[in-house]
Amino acid sequence: MVGHNLRTAIKIPRTSSTKSVFRVIAAGILAITLLSGSAGASSRIKDVTDFEGIRENLLVGYGLVVGLNNTGDTLSDGHFTKQSLLAMLERLGVKPTQDGLSSKNVAAVMVTASLPAFARQGSRFDVTVSALGDSSSLLGGTLLVSPLLGADGEVYGVAQGQVAVGGFTAGGDAETVSKGVPTSARIANGAIVERELNFDLASLKQVRVSLRNPDLTTARRIAQAMNAFLGTDAARPNDPGTVMLRVPRGYENNVVGLLTDLEQLRIEPDQLARIVIDEQSGTIVMGENVRISTVAIAQGSLTIRITETAQVSQPGPFAEVGKTTTVARTDIQVDEGADNKFSVVNSGVTLQDLVNGLNSLGIGPRDLITILQAVKAAGALQAEIQVM
Repeated sequence: MVGHNLRTAIKIPRTSSTKSVFRVIAAGILAITLLSGSAGASSRIKDVTDFEGIRENLLVGYGLVVGLNNTGDTLSDGHFTKQSLLAMLERLGVKPTQDGLSSKNVAAVMVTASLPAFARQGSRFDVTVSALGDSSSLLGGTLLVSPLLGADGEVYGVAQGQVAVGGFTAGGDAETVSKGVPTSARIANGAIVERELNFDLASLKQVRVSLRNPDLTTARRIAQAMNAFLGTDAARPNDPGTVMLRVPRGYENNVVGLLTDLEQLRIEPDQLARIVIDEQSGTIVMGENVRISTVAIAQGSLTIRITETAQVSQPGPFAEVGKTTTVARTDIQVDEGADNKFSVVNSGVTLQDLVNGLNSLGIGPRDLITILQAVKAAGALQAEIQVM
């Protein structure tokens, strides 16, 4: 009865060999194992990878912001803002003179934006406007028509609109108050797409899946999860950062549906044993796989404290000779760290044990950086140290 139920559940034909039966059962067990991992330790494939072609494109442009309240650029002779204003007015049929341009209500700006993936002609997206000259604030300004160019020099969008500044500056002769950055602003939906990127995702025969944190083990686990779901060897890792996915039968011209099904699969990303150190701020970040061999650590520091206390010396009352004078008094204290002891860190300890052992020495983050580098140099730290 059990054999009959198993045959019915997995629909094995009577002509299948014993090897075929075990192969189907093994594939089912692998799929269940990969798909039923603990939610706390696993991540969706869409959260750790990027799919080919689904990406933003950076755009940049140059423009003028007008309507400022006397906070614009200084239009001195030869200034790029003055040259841009002259060129713009001439295109509009106005013939201004050099002496007639003395306004403080115009500012030259750089316009930056990210063109969303698969943005269609006529759709809108946000832009950021940043002052380029000596303007003190963009508050109340309006960006004039500014073309947005891609890395290939082609125009993919046009931006224009009222800028929204998140900061301000106010002050008088004795004090100035600033909040945020008044020389940077945003325009919500301030740009319109003029040119589309030609990329046909649906007709791809294979898709490259890029890992955001390249790792050999993670790449293999992603390929195994995809193959277990599809029931075929459609995915294979090419390198630590790329998994090549061949569009299987049944998903022809339906790559969107294929990626939608696969991106929800959960895998457990692996990570290197790594310690990241930022010496400027004294920040230390350790991964959970950091291990240390048996080592003895002692940390001591020499501290010299010098205190200058000036004392006044004066003659006694009714003294016939003498005068009041200042006498220097110097107090020097030396701390050689004699109370610091050796601390033994045993082999194979966990990250928590390592942190507790180092904290028992009573040292700060900056001294801890030096200790970790010394332990690494001694060959006792089984992790990579990355200094930012």
